[in-house]
Amino acid sequence: MKTDQALASTSDQTTVKQKILLLGKALVRYRWFYLMMLPGILYYIIYHYIPMGGLLIAFKKYNLVKGIWGSEWAGLDNFRTVFTSPDFPDLIRNTLIISVYRIAFNMLPDVLLALILNEIRVQWFKRAIQTVTYGPYFLSWIIVYGLVFSFLAPDAGLISTWWRDHTGETLNLLTDKDWFRPILILTDIWKSTGYGAIIYLAALATINHELYEAAVVDGAGRWRQIWHITLPGIREVFVLLLILRIGHILDAGFEQVYIFLNARVYEVGDIIDTWVFRRGIESLDFSVAAAVGFFKSVIGFILVVSANKLAKKLGGSGIW
Repeated sequence: MKTDQALASTSDQTTVKQKILLLGKALVRYRWFYLMMLPGILYYIIYHYIPMGGLLIAFKKYNLVKGIWGSEWAGLDNFRTVFTSPDFPDLIRNTLIISVYRIAFNMLPDVLLALILNEIRVQWFKRAIQTVTYGPYFLSWIIVYGLVFSFLAPDAGLISTWWRDHTGETLNLLTDKDWFRPILILTDIWKSTGYGAIIYLAALATINHELYEAAVVDGAGRWRQIWHITLPGIREVFVLLLILRIGHILDAGFEQVYIFLNARVYEVGDIIDTWVFRRGIESLDFSVAAAVGFFKSVIGFILVVSANKLAKKLGGSGIW
C-alpha cells in the first residue's frame, strides 16, 4: 500500500515537472508574443485591477483626511442610503429607458450603413462616405452640443428662428421633456454610426467570397445573398456587441447626458451617473458614489453572464 502511494506521489511529481517544462518551452518559443502582450496586461493590472481595492470605500464612511484604512466602517449603510433615496426609482427608470433606446435604435443603423457600404463598388465614393460618417466619432460631446445648440437655441438657433418666423411660435426643444430623449438618441446615432459600421465592415471582409459565387450560380439575387450569406456572416459580431451593450445597460452615457441635461428635463433625463456625480464630486460623498458604482458593476456582471448563456442556448458562440 505504501509502495503504491509512493509510486503515485512520484508520478504526480513527474507530471508537475513535465508541465513546468512544457510551460517553460512555450514561454521561450512564444516570448515575443508575450512581450507584445505585456503592455496591455500591465495596463489592465495598474488601471483596472489594483483600483478595485478602492471598492472598500463603499463599505465605509470615507473621510478624505483619515483615508481609506482610517475611515470608520459603515457596512451596508451606504447601500441603504442609495436604495431608500426618493430619487432612486426615477434614476433607475430614466437610465434603463435611455439605455434600451440606445440598444434598440443605435445598433441597426450601424448594420444598415455597413451593408450599404459593402454594396458600393466605386471605391472613391465608398471611401468618401466612410470619411463623412466616421468623422463625427472624433468630436467631443461638447462640440456636438454646440452644433445642436446652434440649430435649436430658443432665440438664435437656425431651426428655432425659422420656426418662429413661419409660425410665430417659440421652439424650445432643448428644454422640452418630450424631446430630450429623442435628441439624445439622434445625436448619438449621428456621432457613432460610422464607427459601428467599421466594426461590421471588418466582419464582412472575413466572409468567404466563394459563398457569393455559389449563390450566383444557384440564381440568387443581391437580396437573397444579403439575407442568406451576409447577415448570417455578421450575426456573431452583432450578438457579441449586443451582449456587451446589455452589460453596460446601467451606463446610459454620462458625458452626453450631463452636457445636454438642464433643470427643466431632470424628470426624464437625470440618470444614475449624473446623480452620482452630484453626490460624489459636488457633495464629496464618495462612499455613496462608490456604493452605486459597486451596485452597477454587480448588475452588469450578472447581465453579461446571463446574456452570454442565452446567446449560447440560441446557437451562438457568446463571448467565452
